[in-house]
Amino acid sequence: MTQTTGWLSVIPPLLAIFLAIRTKQVYISLFLGIWAGWTILANWNPISGLNLALEACITVFKDPDNTKVIIFSAMIGALIAYTQRSGGVDGFIADITRKGIVRGRKSAQFLTWILAFVVFVESSINILVRASFARPLFDKLRISREKLAYICDSTSAPICVLIPFNAWGAYVLGLLDSQNIPQPMRVFAKGVPLNFYAISAILFVLFIILTDKDFGPMKEAERRVREEGKLLRDGAEPLVSEDVVMLASKPNIPKRSVNMIVP
Repeated sequence: MTQTTGWLSVIPPLLAIFLAIRTKQVYISLFLGIWAGWTILANWNPISGLNLALEACITVFKDPDNTKVIIFSAMIGALIAYTQRSGGVDGFIADITRKGIVRGRKSAQFLTWILAFVVFVESSINILVRASFARPLFDKLRISREKLAYICDSTSAPICVLIPFNAWGAYVLGLLDSQNIPQPMRVFAKGVPLNFYAISAILFVLFIILTDKDFGPMKEAERRVREEGKLLRDGAEPLVSEDVVMLASKPNIPKRSVNMIVP
């Protein structure tokens, strides 16, 4: 099945994105996008497309690396849920506030920026771990969700791609090795200073934090939170329910930061 589909190739991703935004069901939307893609390849036969889509999803697990990534991501999600339900996140926020580590908006944003260098295993995990504690902290200090998303996203992949000892580094080193380039680690290290986008993104986030300057829609979002107390803009529809992304800690249990740090 090597035929060229031309502009039709944009239909599956656009369909998946549209459905995810409208229905808030990410996995179902992704599968329907996959189904649409295989239906196109199967000469617009939806039954054959469904069969091929299911086979494609199953085939993913034939690769041990793919299976490891899926299991690892699921375990990270479970771990984050545990830290929230066990009171670890609430305890951690209470401790850093009581000890003066976070004294206001600027220090909260700076701590979130610093932690990006600590959790460098993988970009998605970087965002999940930092956002799990930063979100309630930012809400408490009236920092917009837009600012939280910007800080976490612009310091996740840009930092991970500069470090060889993670999934990003392994991928780049693998590409260099496949081209028979001698001493791939040395080439990787020499290329780090030339990764202008990643370095610029990281430094610009720091500039925004230290100067407290906001531009365009971000400036309006910060004004909205400070003056109106609205964490989300009017009409905003989060892709994931609040009950899923931020679990409340169990009642009548001590809130200890160790329940977040140790796991």
